[in-house]
Amino acid sequence: MADRTPPPTARRRALKKRYNPEPLRTRVEQLLAERNESYREAALRAGLDHQAVRRILSVGQRPAVQTCILLADHFELNPNEFLELAGHPPLKVFEVKAANAQRLPREAVEVAVALARLPDPRTRKAVSAAILALLQQFFEE
Repeated sequence: MADRTPPPTARRRALKKRYNPEPLRTRVEQLLAERNESYREAALRAGLDHQAVRRILSVGQRPAVQTCILLADHFELNPNEFLELAGHPPLKVFEVKAANAQRLPREAVEVAVALARLPDPRTRKAVSAAILALLQQFFEE
């Protein structure tokens, strides 16, 4: 009989690799400090059980894909960032496709590039919201 073992998927290959909890631990601790949240508060606000963040940070447990997505949503980040830090392959559904810069006016590209240079995601989101609010007021007039 032929071997019927399915070929390894990217997910299976990623899970076989040894998990290093330090990059995810560092990132989550940074986000908790920025928001002044406890492990328990962050876990519950993300829709997880009250010990989920503690298991990731203190025990060094690899979070499941769903846990990464829920935490990323809570911290308002792209889930692929947490997935990659947790040793999971990124999901195509969360990949943001860059708009073709040739189709955009030069001014729009300059604004987008300037926004992309902002290192803090919360600041970037606030500046983006301010720009959109200004544009909305302009179009309402």
